[in-house]
Amino acid sequence: MSQSLAPLIAVVGPTAVGKTAFSIALAERIGGEIVNADSRQIYRFMDIGTAKPTPTERARVPHHLFDIVTPDQAFSLAVYQELASRTIAQIAARGHVPLLVGGTGQYLAALLEGWRVPRVAPQPELRQRLAEEAEQHGVGVLYERLRRVDPLAAARIEANNLRRIIRALEVYEVTGQPISQQQERQPPPYRTLTLWLTMERAELYRRIDARVDTMIAAGLVEEVRSLLARGYGWELPAMSSLGYKEFRPYFEGSAPLEVCIERLKFNTHAFVRKQEMWFRRLPHLTRLAADEHALDAALRIVRERQLVG
Repeated sequence: MSQSLAPLIAVVGPTAVGKTAFSIALAERIGGEIVNADSRQIYRFMDIGTAKPTPTERARVPHHLFDIVTPDQAFSLAVYQELASRTIAQIAARGHVPLLVGGTGQYLAALLEGWRVPRVAPQPELRQRLAEEAEQHGVGVLYERLRRVDPLAAARIEANNLRRIIRALEVYEVTGQPISQQQERQPPPYRTLTLWLTMERAELYRRIDARVDTMIAAGLVEEVRSLLARGYGWELPAMSSLGYKEFRPYFEGSAPLEVCIERLKFNTHAFVRKQEMWFRRLPHLTRLAADEHALDAALRIVRERQLVG
């Protein structure tokens, strides 16, 4: 890998493993700036449920791509990739080290694997029509259509993942080309290192449950109420994300709060298992136990790879 390429260090790991504290400490030691790779932390007004870095934490090192859109604004992987690539280049031009930090697999893979993401803007009317068709006839009808026009994309998408199926059909209808042909990869213009923070599953689940309790105490339910009061409905992708969708039954009067809290813990356990599937595929991957030795181990690896001076 050419030494002329700018360094890019990704800090990845499951929800609640400690990415925020670790990445800030690492950035302070190597002159780094943090670039968000969490698809929910891009939204304004959604702070507690997304576990954003606090204002105090953000003041320690520069943070980028947090709070950049409102929950009702359209935002795509292509837009994220463009913004993140530009931000990384600007950080490198300042002589600092960009740290890509988060747990959203698609965001991470798009940058680290050099995806070419189709620049097709959302088509609300088309999406609505496809969603209504799925509601009337089942998701399987759309999935079979996708298998006919783009079997490679269908093989990569779960048969019940309505959002991704609709996106693939949307790209095909707008461009006339399968989305799989438009997702070819090219080597990214970085010298990359991916640090995967790991933890024993039982301990991670304990930390998740404790963090959910802390979120509730910090006002998560009030945050959801405030979002609804601002007019952000449950149909929005932002409001259907982990940490928010679980409280819909409570606000609609169909379940007590305690049940919703337990559902959030259960869903987060399931989510971290899905995150692991994405992390395993990332390039230049090094696993680090998320313990008191992690920072020293990371600094040693970064210097050995000559990613900092």
